[in-house]
Amino acid sequence: MSKLPGKSLPTPGSRVLPTSVSQVGTITKYELLNYFRSRRFFILLAIGLIISGLLTALVAYYGVSNVAPCLPSMCSSPPLAFYSFWWGSSITFVIVLSGIFFGGDAISGEFQNKTGYFLVANPLRRSSIYIGKWLGALTASLMVLAIYAAITVGNGLYYFGANVPYQFAESLSFSILYLIAVLGFTFFFSSLFKSSSMSILVTAILFLFAFSLIQLIVSGLAQIEPWFIITYGSGIIGNVLMDTYPTTQPIRGPGGRDSTTFAATIPEGIVILVAYFFATAILGLVLFERKEFT
Repeated sequence: MSKLPGKSLPTPGSRVLPTSVSQVGTITKYELLNYFRSRRFFILLAIGLIISGLLTALVAYYGVSNVAPCLPSMCSSPPLAFYSFWWGSSITFVIVLSGIFFGGDAISGEFQNKTGYFLVANPLRRSSIYIGKWLGALTASLMVLAIYAAITVGNGLYYFGANVPYQFAESLSFSILYLIAVLGFTFFFSSLFKSSSMSILVTAILFLFAFSLIQLIVSGLAQIEPWFIITYGSGIIGNVLMDTYPTTQPIRGPGGRDSTTFAATIPEGIVILVAYFFATAILGLVLFERKEFT
C-alpha cells in the first residue's frame, strides 16, 4: 500500500484516539443518562409540572381577568398580561432550579465521589469533560424549559386562541440566554469546591436570596444601578412582557425624598448575561484544568 504525501498510516494494533468533538458528545450522552438514572431530571420536571398545575388551577378558579387583570387605562393586550403573569413571574425560578439540579455538583461531584479518577485516567481532555457536562446540563434544562413553555402556551391558546404576543418569543429567548448564564455560573462554583453540598448550597443561596437582597440594597438604598448583578440583567425576561417596557426614571418617595428606579434595557441585559456566562464558564474551566484529584 502506498503512503499518501504528508499522511502517516496507523500501525497495526494501534488505537486511534477519539477527537475532541466525539469526546464531548460521549460525555454529554452519559451525563444525560446520569440525570435520568439519578431521577433528578424527573424530580425537576415534577416540580415544573406542579408549578404549572397550580397556575392552571388558579387561573381556572379565579378567571383570567382576576389573576391577570388588564385595565383599559393601563393595559392594551389581555394576552400579554396573561403571559406576563404566568411566564414572567415564575420562569426565572424554574431556571435557577435547573442550574442547581444539573450544574450545582456537575464538577464537584467528580471530586467528592472519586469518580473523576476514572475519567482523567482515560485519554480524555479535561476541557472535553467540562464542555460535555455543561452541554448535558443545558440539554436537560432545555427539556424542562420546553415542557414548561408548552404548558404556558397551551393555557394561552385555551383562553385567547392563537393570539400569542411576539413579546413571549422574545422573553423565551432571553430565558434561554439566562439559563446559559446560570449554568456557566453554577459550573464555576462547582469547579471551585470539592464538596457537592457546598457548591449546591452556595449556588442556591446566591440565586434564591443573596443576589436579590444585594440588588435591593444597591439600587434602593445606595441608589446605584446594579448592572454587575446577574439577576438585574435577567429582569429583561419579565420586563419585555409588560405593556410598556419600564425604564430607569426618578421618582418622588415618601416624605419628598427623591430616588431612582432602575431597569435594565434589553441590550444592557443581554450584555450582562453574556458577560457572566463567558467570565464564569472560562474561570470554571481554568479551575477544573488546574485542580488535582488527591
